[in-house]
Amino acid sequence: MKGIPPVTVHNKNNRSISIVLFVVTGIILNVAPAYLADRYDIPLFLDMTGTILVSAVAGYFPGIVTAVFSNVICTVFNESALFFSFINAIVALFTVWYTKRIKQNRPVAIVIFVLSIAFISAALSGPGQWMVFGKPQNRMIEEMSVSFSQAMGMGMLASFMLVNLLLNIIDKGLSAALAVVLEILMPKSLVEKIRIRNWRQRPLSSSEKKSLRKWSRNVRISIAKRTSIAMACILLLSVFIMGFVGIRFYFENEKKDRTRNAVNAATLAASVVAPDRIDEFIQGGKKTPGYSQTEDMLYRIRDNEQDIKYLYVIRIEDKGCRVAFDLETPDTPASEPGDIMEFEETFEPFLQTLFEGGEIEPVESKDKYGLLITVYRPIKNKKGETKGYACADVSLDFLTKQMTIFIISMMMALGGFFILIVAFELWMTGVFSVYPIASIASCVENFSRSGDDQAKLDENVKSIRALDVKTGDELEKLYHSICEMSLEQTEQMRSIRYFADTTAKMQDGLIITMANMVENRDSDTGAHIQKTAAYVKVIVEGLKKKGYYPEKISTKFISDVVRSAPLHDVGKINISDRILNKPGKLTDEEYEIMKTHTTAGKKILEDAISTTSGGNYLKEARNMAAYHHERWDGKGYPEGLYGEVIPLSARIMAVADVFDALTSPRVYKPAFPLEKALEILEEGAGSQFDPKCVEVFIDDLPEVKVILKKYNGQ
Repeated sequence: MKGIPPVTVHNKNNRSISIVLFVVTGIILNVAPAYLADRYDIPLFLDMTGTILVSAVAGYFPGIVTAVFSNVICTVFNESALFFSFINAIVALFTVWYTKRIKQNRPVAIVIFVLSIAFISAALSGPGQWMVFGKPQNRMIEEMSVSFSQAMGMGMLASFMLVNLLLNIIDKGLSAALAVVLEILMPKSLVEKIRIRNWRQRPLSSSEKKSLRKWSRNVRISIAKRTSIAMACILLLSVFIMGFVGIRFYFENEKKDRTRNAVNAATLAASVVAPDRIDEFIQGGKKTPGYSQTEDMLYRIRDNEQDIKYLYVIRIEDKGCRVAFDLETPDTPASEPGDIMEFEETFEPFLQTLFEGGEIEPVESKDKYGLLITVYRPIKNKKGETKGYACADVSLDFLTKQMTIFIISMMMALGGFFILIVAFELWMTGVFSVYPIASIASCVENFSRSGDDQAKLDENVKSIRALDVKTGDELEKLYHSICEMSLEQTEQMRSIRYFADTTAKMQDGLIITMANMVENRDSDTGAHIQKTAAYVKVIVEGLKKKGYYPEKISTKFISDVVRSAPLHDVGKINISDRILNKPGKLTDEEYEIMKTHTTAGKKILEDAISTTSGGNYLKEARNMAAYHHERWDGKGYPEGLYGEVIPLSARIMAVADVFDALTSPRVYKPAFPLEKALEILEEGAGSQFDPKCVEVFIDDLPEVKVILKKYNGQ
């Protein structure tokens, strides 16, 4: 199509190389200072300059890639770096959000930005670091936290959080300042090349993207939102399932190992305690010969078997467990020989077996001593009689704590990758689906609203073709189909308009020809059809401008009325020349014959309407021909219609026809002055004429004077 501007297509490979190199540069800007800080034990992180720079220039996805991969590389010299990748990813998101709203690098804006990311980093890294590692990961930060704690009399955690916040303010301030300087120094052409990166269409400006978002507000749920929700749910579900299965598997394996250790300890303990001396040990206590030697062996068994928390020897009685041996532990005082330990509620199902001297399965219980697995092994004499039980307890509290730390560590380590994957999906959806689809849909909607406005149709075809969608999939094929369809429809509309204009000109020519045939028979009219048509246009446009009769006056109505106005006296073709050109006043009989030109005109035009395809515009010509001599008060002819019952086009023609008759010379009268003609119109408003038609006609007096001067020389 002629007139379509050339589309500026940026080389995709060059753009891809530019963005990759920029991300790599950002990673270097993160990793190099972070390595130096770790190498020389500096209490700062210095790992966000690249993240801030890339996010501010290239957007959220390249910024998140820079953040996450920087932390992955930093694990080479700092094992805990991966745990904080999600913090850097969140800072990347915040940077993009903030820079979109702050257009200039003003000092106040930069200070607010630094404080914001410092608070975000401190709030997320502090608690997680403390819960996972139990202390700061930097020696100097740990020493500073201890000093603050002692000087200010606060807890170690609170002191660490305060130190962490202060150091983050310094750290993020240095990173942000360097990022701002580097962005200022970057060539504008390079910044622009990076910002347009991997668009699969003509890159959209900020205002265009804002316009598309506004256009999409009435969408119930956007593609981007649906995709991001689905991806987030899938990732969360996957992480939850894998994490749950992994944790469960790990927990069960650890519990089995600890139970096995407890079984081994209880079995060994049962083998070193003399069954027949248990009663003696209970009664005599630690002074009993051989007690100390047996106790020492029990200590060695407990210390050699991993994870054993309690090891003791008891005798089952009705009152409870009578203690023979109970080894000391750091957190729980040992019972003395002969003491009674009451049965725990957990053991009630097994008491009968214990009273009978049988062997029970390991018991898992939670009591004042914590979450424990207890193993009982009977101590039997040579006769097979159970004289007591060797008992070993392993604690699962530490395992539970380890599970909590593991979950937090996993969430911190996977958090950055989770954000990265969601960001990648959003970026892919935006580039390959959201923006192309929204852009195409918006252009198509504008195209459909163009109606028959050829200029708008041409402009919208240019807009659609200028999108230059290149997704390489079905969407691109759809785009090209829409381009072809819109172009064909526009050209088809141009052809239709050409034929319509040609037809309209032919129709107008026929109307003028018919009107001239009548006017040429009437030697007294003098350009009457031209003047009345001009006055009709003044009145109908004035009514539209003032908002009168909005339900009736449309663009088509105006066109039909103005085009059909010359036919209002077509019925005079039936009036004889004797009456039509009589120089004097008509008699009553002659006047009655003259009045029949209205009904004759109506019949002529109705016949034309019934026999002419597409002659609907002649309906207003029929109304004007039939009723332009009706009066507002109902005293006109031929039917005595009144008020708004009279067709609007006829009421308009009545004012135009009378005004031209007043201001034009006739054989029976001279032309009235303009002032006198207007006075007569005003007097007739509300009786002979529609008052609104008279009002708008007089309001546009300058245009009326132009018409008078053109045709009458006044």
